[in-house]
Amino acid sequence: MLKIPVLCNRVFVVSAAAVAVVSVLGHLQRDTAAQVSRDVTQAQVSSWMTELSNWGRWGDDDQLGALNLITPEKRKQAAALVREGISVSLSHNYLTERAEDATSPFAHEMLGLNRPGPFVSDRYTVAYHGYAHSHMDSLCHMALDGRMYNGFTRDEDVSEDGCAKLSILDVKQGIMTKGVLMDIARLKGVEYLEPGTQIYVEDLEAWEQQTGARVEPGDILLVRAGRWARRAEVGPWATGRLAAGLHASVGPWLRERDVAMIGSDYTNDALPSGVDGVPQPIHQLVLVAMGVRIFDNLDLEGVAAEAARQSRWEFMLTAAPLAVEGGTGSPLNPIATF
Repeated sequence: MLKIPVLCNRVFVVSAAAVAVVSVLGHLQRDTAAQVSRDVTQAQVSSWMTELSNWGRWGDDDQLGALNLITPEKRKQAAALVREGISVSLSHNYLTERAEDATSPFAHEMLGLNRPGPFVSDRYTVAYHGYAHSHMDSLCHMALDGRMYNGFTRDEDVSEDGCAKLSILDVKQGIMTKGVLMDIARLKGVEYLEPGTQIYVEDLEAWEQQTGARVEPGDILLVRAGRWARRAEVGPWATGRLAAGLHASVGPWLRERDVAMIGSDYTNDALPSGVDGVPQPIHQLVLVAMGVRIFDNLDLEGVAAEAARQSRWEFMLTAAPLAVEGGTGSPLNPIATF
């Protein structure tokens, strides 16, 4: 057995075979679809938590995680993708009516209507995590066995005052990089995937082959299943129990491609997950092991339409979360610019 240091005074014990897997993950040319089985177990996910880990990769005290992959050169590459100057919002209008998929609706209260003077104001109240509102997860949003990304502990680093480590304030300077949209509903020739549909590596790679777009280190991967198109047609449903999304077997592919972030029009995980004992394996693998932040509940209808019009599935993606000390995430409005 080998001991691999992860943080100062913290170690993981893994087998030599696991070390070999980490080495293999550094080579981006292998055929992931051929090597990762769809039959994923809780034990396999547990093993991947070590094999796919970015703990210690950027230093023992690192809190940026995979956002370290967005270098100045990467931002310049993203800026070069702006050719027509067309921008598209990736945020859905916040849901103010209670529904099966919006159990904590956005509250908007007007203030000052009965006061004299030229101004009116308002108050927003939102519990944004969950299955309704477009938002970003910070790395302190999830822990496994009490440990968050890079070994920071829930007991030591999270309190009623918020997250002392890995909070949304780490992203105060904003995000700018290349976004890659994979419209899996379009790939399948449908307006939307049915809830519960699992998306596999072969789907992602088939999209790359069909469109010529490729997910590279430092990119943000956006996966459209058509959730909002379906909601417009049939109405809301319990997306927290039944959602199209990534299957757990996509985890090694995400690490192999070194994505900076992922996002979807659901919450990224397929629900049910298909892995007994692990309800949200993608969340667990990316937030805790890889240090990859997540955009949940995006509205990808507009960007999908513009990308199809231009036959261009890569664009500059920008996002600026709220600067909240200790925040576990943020509602926000990401923008794709072509």
